[in-house]
Amino acid sequence: MKAITNISILFLVVLFLSCKTKAVETKNTAITEKPNILIIHVDDLGYHDLSMNGSQIYQTPNIDALGKESVVFTHAYANYPRCVPSRFAMMTGNYPIQNGSVPDDGFKMGNISDNKNFIKTIKNAGYQTAYFGKWHLGDKNSLQQFGFEYSFASGHAGSPISFLYPFNEKKGKGKTKKTPIPDVDEVSKEGDYLTDVMTNQVIDYIEKADKSKPFLAMFSLYAVHQPLEAKKEDIQRNRKEIHAFDYGNQPEYIREGTGRTKMRQDHPTYAAMVENMDENIGKLLNALKDLNIEDNTIVIFSSDHGGLSNDGTKKRQLATSNFPLRAGKGWLYEGGIKIPFFIKWNKLQSKTNSKSIITLMDVFPTLLDITTNTSLETDGKSFLPVLQNKEVWNDRTVFWHSEKARPVNTGDTKSSAIRKGNYKLIHWFKENRVELYDIQNDPYETTDLSQEKPNITKQLLDELHAWKSTF
Repeated sequence: MKAITNISILFLVVLFLSCKTKAVETKNTAITEKPNILIIHVDDLGYHDLSMNGSQIYQTPNIDALGKESVVFTHAYANYPRCVPSRFAMMTGNYPIQNGSVPDDGFKMGNISDNKNFIKTIKNAGYQTAYFGKWHLGDKNSLQQFGFEYSFASGHAGSPISFLYPFNEKKGKGKTKKTPIPDVDEVSKEGDYLTDVMTNQVIDYIEKADKSKPFLAMFSLYAVHQPLEAKKEDIQRNRKEIHAFDYGNQPEYIREGTGRTKMRQDHPTYAAMVENMDENIGKLLNALKDLNIEDNTIVIFSSDHGGLSNDGTKKRQLATSNFPLRAGKGWLYEGGIKIPFFIKWNKLQSKTNSKSIITLMDVFPTLLDITTNTSLETDGKSFLPVLQNKEVWNDRTVFWHSEKARPVNTGDTKSSAIRKGNYKLIHWFKENRVELYDIQNDPYETTDLSQEKPNITKQLLDELHAWKSTF
């Protein structure tokens, strides 16, 4: 009888420990159900700067491989064809218009109330939050005010003084008025390249992150923005390959606006920068695999706008060509606002292309929907239903307003635009001139339909005016 009692007690102890273990396992599972988030945001990268999107010059095997495992949006847009307004739209979820004006270089984003702040809301849901690289919306302290617990190499700098160590010293003659990048000097040495250093810091953060909590890490590269600087051996290799490439009858430049549009991808230094960026992204993605967190990490890849392919009345060194898309950075043609954008998540059906129209201001509404199942009052909206194949946004209407043109630097003049379904209208409001394109059938904007389709032209122009009247 005593033996039976002992066995019964032993059974109860084992049962208790088993239940306790299962309770712990359930709790841990609940924590890890929230996915980690890694946003890779590249500066000045054109849609056609990826080999997966047609580049025959730039080799991007790691990004291409990521794309094959992702939902790829073929109609994704920046909300502005320049850095500051585009980044403002992405971080706030709103069109980049504040008090009737578009934020520009020197703009410092003020405090955003908690009930409109995506990062703080996600942080309050249990996420660790970190930002690496180009911020361009205020000084280093503003990132913490916005909700990022940790930041590296982030502040008001719009581009590095140099990609080559020492990063905050200008190479060559003359002085610079550029803002130095914080933090980088302490972890760098002679021979280092900025994109390499920053990638290592992102990996180090992910490796040391609290494993009991998910993380949101945004890696905002300074590459491939100017200055055009790369490792010598990479430049030399690309120079040989470009020299051997047959461009046929393709002109080097054509006239556009007050300046030129570059029509060839033939800059060896830019090619080297793109390939270095791709190598580092591959290194970062491999780190997720090595840490066994790849399956529980959402990876978003995007650019802030089109590549630098245009100059104006002042001639300048141009980085790339967005051809066959028209024009580039600074313009509301597709070359200036269409961006590479894809998202990888193990809960999604990969290897799919979506023609739904999305913009950068939709990114954080989507992530908030995924992580908290809540929403904030913003112009952007969650495209989670699109990812889940519950909705298709082919007929969505989106707007642009470029009041601060740069005819000297990028050749553009003041303009606004609307895309509604297949059609896109651009209005040069100072010149009172409009152009209408069927983006579905004419993605390269070669044929202006404004005279041929006056009713559609009037309808879109009226909608554009109505939208602009709200600010």
